[in-house]
Amino acid sequence: MFGEMLKMMRKSRNLNQVQLAAQLNVTKQTISNWENNNILPSIDMLVKISHYFSVSTDYLLELDNRFYLEVSGLTVEQIAHIQQIINDIRRH
Repeated sequence: MFGEMLKMMRKSRNLNQVQLAAQLNVTKQTISNWENNNILPSIDMLVKISHYFSVSTDYLLELDNRFYLEVSGLTVEQIAHIQQIINDIRRH
């Protein structure tokens, strides 16, 4: 569920609810309500959350389990190198 996903991502960044609330310009209570699945964020806020955590909205809603890496600003060669590392890890 969305709340569990949000809590996991928040903790992965070592943020408490107050800190995440400040980043998203909402209250701590809002974060708590989302994490406890009492309410869901608006579509606009869902997009803001996805941008903050660099994940897709589908990932937040558990419709897609793929992870994405932000590679903006890297050269084609650097991206190819990262892809090769990922391929090597998958083989082991």
